[in-house]
Amino acid sequence: MNPILVIVHQPTSDPGLVGEKLRSYGYSLDIRCPALGDELPPTMAQHAGAVIFGGPMSANDDETLPFIRTELDWIAIALASGQPYLGICLGAQLLARVLGAEVSPHAAGISEIGYGELRPTAAGAPYIPTPMSVYQWHSEGFTLPAGAVELATGETFPHQAFVYGETVFGLQFHPEMTTALIADWTTRGADQLQRLGAQPREQHFQQHHQHGAHVDQWLDHFLTNWLKGQGWPVPQPTEGAALLAKRSL
Repeated sequence: MNPILVIVHQPTSDPGLVGEKLRSYGYSLDIRCPALGDELPPTMAQHAGAVIFGGPMSANDDETLPFIRTELDWIAIALASGQPYLGICLGAQLLARVLGAEVSPHAAGISEIGYGELRPTAAGAPYIPTPMSVYQWHSEGFTLPAGAVELATGETFPHQAFVYGETVFGLQFHPEMTTALIADWTTRGADQLQRLGAQPREQHFQQHHQHGAHVDQWLDHFLTNWLKGQGWPVPQPTEGAALLAKRSL
């Protein structure tokens, strides 16, 4: 069984619950950090899929952070392979950029840091059956790429999840969270808890205790279907949108 390629952006990064579940399915994780000089594979032939996680940098930092440019270029290779791709937070924003969308801060300077509710769209119901409270940690969002199908929306940042084709997904939220990760993030990123829209540290733990089991159950179902490349009806964008997206790659 080929490993899952996992791309992270800091030496302290941890794939959390996503990594735990992938390992429980029998996959090993090939963890690489381009920010620290790790190279990315020239093809996906030796990997069963790819997950790009989040980070404090912006998907627009390609002119100042060379590894962001490297990842943007590499994502196009990953998509062309047809292998499953999952972008989480920054990974979703990078994907959105590759597909021609824009990534930018909230117009009112609001961040989403802590738990918040997302709502499935009609097309998203097979993927996200019910409204769900999920963990967020971001100050930028993306527009919906041409050719993508929106799966879930939120109040502050409207675009929370999308699918492109059958197995390429962008999630603005963080399904990988564990109590240990929340403790780590809210300690190392304590200054971010002062941002407009951020929840107090203790609320992060309270909300995780309340909603974490639901996200865990959803994530197990999502990842198994994502890796199979089946199990969901494939929503089809309009022909014009699909052509625009193809040109953007």
